[in-house]
Amino acid sequence: MRNTLRQVFRSGKFVVGFSIFMAMLLLVMIYPLFFKAPPLEIIGEGTFFPPGIYVSTLDAVNSETTYTLHLDDAAAKRLASRLSDEERLDLQEWLVLSGIPEEEIDISNTEELLSLWKSNYEPNQRFPGMTNARMRYFQRLDTSLSGLLSNEGVTISISNAETGDLEEVGSVSPSDYVNVKRVANVRVLPLGTDNFGRDVLTELVKAIQVSLQIGLVAGVIATFIGLIFGLVSGYIGGSTDDSIMFVTNLFTVIPSFVLLILISFSIGQEKRGAFTIAAVIGLTSWVWTARAVRAQVISLRNRDHVNLSKLSGHSIVHIILTDILPYVASYVIMALILQISSAILMEANLSILGLGPRTTEVPTLGLMMNWAMIYQAHILGKWWAYFPVIVSIALISFSLNLMNTGLDQVFNPTLRD
Repeated sequence: MRNTLRQVFRSGKFVVGFSIFMAMLLLVMIYPLFFKAPPLEIIGEGTFFPPGIYVSTLDAVNSETTYTLHLDDAAAKRLASRLSDEERLDLQEWLVLSGIPEEEIDISNTEELLSLWKSNYEPNQRFPGMTNARMRYFQRLDTSLSGLLSNEGVTISISNAETGDLEEVGSVSPSDYVNVKRVANVRVLPLGTDNFGRDVLTELVKAIQVSLQIGLVAGVIATFIGLIFGLVSGYIGGSTDDSIMFVTNLFTVIPSFVLLILISFSIGQEKRGAFTIAAVIGLTSWVWTARAVRAQVISLRNRDHVNLSKLSGHSIVHIILTDILPYVASYVIMALILQISSAILMEANLSILGLGPRTTEVPTLGLMMNWAMIYQAHILGKWWAYFPVIVSIALISFSLNLMNTGLDQVFNPTLRD
């Protein structure tokens, strides 16, 4: 046993994959211990806040460290940060198509440019050669520019605990700013927020944890079913083998992902919890494990030590557990690793299609991708809402498959250097 473990941890591929996987596990375990701050009031629904430092709006209003900039300077800085050079050129393009001479459009003068846009833009107007996608882009751009020239402050209100009515507690001017070093409720958002106003990094850590749990549960179920069927079918043979292979071939003919989609849809969204999805994935993913284990058992059932055990009068269960299972244990471990990786990818695929766990519970990597697609983060260029999720899925799959390759090189003599 010690020699085997020594060989395993001498495998470079296994060590690299194991290190990546353990690093992600440590992130999942340690992050919640240090970052438990509640969402800030400034983070609201419908907005993808980019990565940065944020402070509670109420704290900004009540803080003695609130200062007022010169109105023109504040407005200029606010406009410059909200309207990029590319968007200025897009505004110019639409205005030229609407009939305004290009020489009359000064894209460097933000106030004049937005005034022209506000007085001339028609959301449903389409010019020759303009695609639907381009038309919808201008509509989204117009929505993002609404209120950009307004100098009115934002009123902050809270609900009265007794009457339930909203009471004004303060206001924030567009030209107000806060010294964040002197405000208690300051939050660094390394990955910004999603469209629900939630911290993407916090959601990502929780999603990795839930996805790993789904992968582990589904992998254990699929490996256990495949192992039992493979051992029984391969050793007993005869009509038992034919019956099990008939069921296995039936599941092989029907694509497992199609079967998974049908079962998930029939369950209904309200009953689709994380572990329900994991069980469904496990119950539809055991086929290739069963066939592979059966092939291994067939090559072992006529070995000398097995025949000796038969002559000794041992039961079938005893022979399978003591004389055959230890010889296929290494292969079962590799199958489990692959099943976990496959289950995580299947859950992501299901969730992207809207058939994953219900959104009222915990997040998963697939659900985060689904939310990003629904709210067009990939179209709006809000990379922080989906790119970290893609990287996380890739790292998990890469690490598990690298571990499996390393184990294969250790336990398969034909692959050793």
